[in-house]
Amino acid sequence: MSQMRVAVLHNYYQRSGGEDTVFHSEVELLRSRGHEVLEYTVSNESLRDMSLWRATRQTIWNPESYRKLRLWFEEHRPDVAHFHNIAYVLSPSAYQAAFDCGVAVVQTLHNYRLICLGGLLLRNGKPCELCVGRSFPYYGLLYGCYRGSRSATLVRGLMLLNQKRLHLWERAIFVALTEFAREKFIQGGLPADKVVVKPNFVSPDPGEGAHQGNYALFVGRLTKEKGIEVMLQAWAAMPPSIPLKIVGDGPLAEHVQQAVAQHPHIEWLGHQPHEKVLQLMQEARLLVFPSICYENMSLSLVEAMATGLPAIASGHGSMASMIRHGETGWLFEPGNPEALRRQVQEVWNSPEALRRVGQNARAEYLQNYTPERNYEQLIAIYERAIQMRKEGSGCGS
Repeated sequence: MSQMRVAVLHNYYQRSGGEDTVFHSEVELLRSRGHEVLEYTVSNESLRDMSLWRATRQTIWNPESYRKLRLWFEEHRPDVAHFHNIAYVLSPSAYQAAFDCGVAVVQTLHNYRLICLGGLLLRNGKPCELCVGRSFPYYGLLYGCYRGSRSATLVRGLMLLNQKRLHLWERAIFVALTEFAREKFIQGGLPADKVVVKPNFVSPDPGEGAHQGNYALFVGRLTKEKGIEVMLQAWAAMPPSIPLKIVGDGPLAEHVQQAVAQHPHIEWLGHQPHEKVLQLMQEARLLVFPSICYENMSLSLVEAMATGLPAIASGHGSMASMIRHGETGWLFEPGNPEALRRQVQEVWNSPEALRRVGQNARAEYLQNYTPERNYEQLIAIYERAIQMRKEGSGCGS
């Protein structure tokens, strides 16, 4: 397997995020195991000065990207092409370029865009599955689920229809990050035998912390879907003896500032370097993860597990896939501040339960989320995709 040539392709958004982190981590993982890794990246920054018509056309199918990628695949002849994001410059034409050159295709599903035009399976602050399984997600268009814009949502819908029309879904292996996500994608129309589960991983191992700090911790973007308002309401009714530290920034920063001014046991640290976040996790007593959306897979949860920090998370979506209630963490009714408050208070004064669950969370990381385990899964997926390509057809196959 040391001779496998892997092309890893990624379309950067205009704002960096978790997908970028996973892309870089997997490239480094493969190189550290002796594989020849060929990187191909583009950025949506190139769309800024483009006319709306041209940007829309390229998003649905980018002929220029197809031509460039076809030549690139013909020159480098990788065994497999692993895509992380194709929106919007690469476009679905990137898959076709790989197929036409006999290159096996793997796509990591970092969000729910293939079955939800908004990408989050969320509407009006609640989980929404109206479009899951429909031939065309017209509810998403009706409600303007992408950025509140029907025109922008339509572009996403047309891109999705084009992928279906060309049967692109039937010729690739898709990587879901949790069992929950896999089930949703299959319900949404992806072939069950083409969707596998491989979670993200954390490397290097930050190590288990002492967790002697007398505080609960939240790490994440300060947005409505992350459950910030739910958490702040819960802490407004929380005893002052249970402090909360909030790490992150975002649109609801003003709400957090107001809560800090009214409740001295809430502290906002703003954005912090990654090393500082891991240190806070190693010292914290409890991680709070109140997301009202399903999430896809949170690296923060995995990092908490790696440090032996138990989490209290919303009991739905990927969180319910990752956490076994009372064993590797705790789950509470999503969107319910009172349920969150009760669960926190129940475990806060039980050091034995916190210690036991934290150790179990650490064991969960060692079993499922290390680079070693991830590498085994990734290579197995590549081998399967390559075998599927050999049984099919394409120029160069």
